[in-house]
Amino acid sequence: MDIGVIRESGPSDRRVALTPPVARRLVEAGHRVWVESGAGNGAMFHDPEYLRAGAQVAYSAAEVLRRSQVVAKISVPTPAELDLCPPGLTLLAFYHMAVADRAVYQRLIERSITAVGCEIIQTDDGRLPVLAAFSEIAGQMTVPIAAHLLRSSCGGRGILLGGSPGVPPARVVILGAGVVGTWAARTAVAAGAQVTVLDVDPNKLRRLMEHTPNVATGLADPDLIAAEAAAADVLIGAVLVAGAKTPHVVTRRMVESMKAGAAIIDVSIDQGGCVETSRLTTLADPAFVYHGVTHYCVPNLTADMGRSTSVAAAQALLPYLLLIGQQGIEKALEACAELRRAAHTHRGKAAAAGLAGMEKT
Repeated sequence: MDIGVIRESGPSDRRVALTPPVARRLVEAGHRVWVESGAGNGAMFHDPEYLRAGAQVAYSAAEVLRRSQVVAKISVPTPAELDLCPPGLTLLAFYHMAVADRAVYQRLIERSITAVGCEIIQTDDGRLPVLAAFSEIAGQMTVPIAAHLLRSSCGGRGILLGGSPGVPPARVVILGAGVVGTWAARTAVAAGAQVTVLDVDPNKLRRLMEHTPNVATGLADPDLIAAEAAAADVLIGAVLVAGAKTPHVVTRRMVESMKAGAAIIDVSIDQGGCVETSRLTTLADPAFVYHGVTHYCVPNLTADMGRSTSVAAAQALLPYLLLIGQQGIEKALEACAELRRAAHTHRGKAAAAGLAGMEKT
C-alpha cells in the first residue's frame, strides 16, 4: 500500500506524523512511504533520513496525496488540502470535529474520504492511545509555561513555582485527572509546587494519588472549583469529554474572583475550552489578560515540541497504519473496533452516529 505524510500547514507547527524509524517499519512491512519534501524539518527529521529509511520524497503535498491510499497528518486538514485529496483516500488526523469548521466536514463527505480522528481512537477499556501520547507531553509542558507566566515581567504574581527556604511555593490547581492532568500534577509536584487536582471520578483521583502521593485531591463540584480557583496562583484546565465539546466548568465569575496576576492554562481549548473566558490564541501570541488573570489558550500546544511529539505520534499511529496497510481500510474497519469508533466519514457518508445530523444542517 502507498502511505503518505505531508507537511503540517498550521502556523508554528513543527510536528510530522511519520518519523524516519516508523517509515522504515512501514517499508519493511512491504509498503511504499511518500514524504513531502521538508515535512520533517521542523522536528529535525530531514529528507536524507527518510530516504535512508526507504521512503520516497515527493516535492509537493499534491503529489503525496495523489500517490497515496492512506495519509497521516496531525492537525485538521485545511479545505485547500482536502481539495487535493483523491476520492477514496483514507486520511488520519486530529479533526476535533466537535469544534471544527463545518466546511472541513462537508469536503470530507463530498470527496468520499475516510476520515479517521486520531483523538477518538478508543480501546474497549476506554483508553485513547494516540491522544494519550500527545497528552503526556502537553501535561508536562504546562508547568514550565506556568513558571514563565508567574514572572513579574510577564504580568504574573512574581512567585517562584517551587518556592525556596522560607518562601512558600505557588499554588497550582488542576481540573481533570486524566492523562494531561496526571502529567501536569507529576511535573508540578516535582517542581516543588503545592498541587491540588479536582475531578468528578474518584477512581481517577485514586490512581493519581497512588503514583503522586504529594498531591491533594477533591471531587469537583461548582462550589469547590470556585473556592480552589480563587486561591490558585495557576489554574490548569485539563478537562476532556472524548469527541464532544468541553463544558465550561470555570465560569466568568470564578475567573473574576481569582488573584491579580494569576495564570490560566486551558489545555482543553482544542475542544472548546473548559474556562468561560478562554479564547483561541497562537504560539506567536499565546496569552491575553482578562480581569487581571493571564490566559494561555494555545490549541495544538504540542506543536512547539516538534521532535518529541512527532516521535510519540508516529509510534502511536504505527499499529493502525500497519493494520490498514495489511488489510485495507474496509477490512481494517471491520476487524478493529478502535478504528471504527474513530471514523468520522466513510464512502461519502457520516460514519459516526454523532455526526449524522451535520449532513442536514
